[in-house]
Amino acid sequence: PRDGAPAGKIVARHPSAEVPVKYVLFYESADDVSSKAPPHFPAHRARLDDFHARGTLLMVGTFANPQEEGSMAVFTTREAAEEFATDDPFVLNGVVREWHIRGWNEVLAESLDGPRSETA
Repeated sequence: PRDGAPAGKIVARHPSAEVPVKYVLFYESADDVSSKAPPHFPAHRARLDDFHARGTLLMVGTFANPQEEGSMAVFTTREAAEEFATDDPFVLNGVVREWHIRGWNEVLAESLDGPRSETA
């Protein structure tokens, strides 16, 4: 493990440590997403690559069944998530029916005020 804890040991931050908030962008797929997405994928991918290169997009992907479950992306700020969605070719061209953003407290992340502590 990256923190030096023995394999199989659960490591969490101290309860008083500040939790780094990430922002998760959820996309709900439009009907027939598998036929609507391909023409817009190159521009969508370029946007993903741009935000990732900036360091504001941490991870992205579809759920197991994109038509029914959609997709999600994790951003470092709400502003980056909103900026991404509002001009995303998938949103602008009807590949995405609806989107929303939720704040997410990343419990296993490196602490903002020091190293993580082991819990029993």
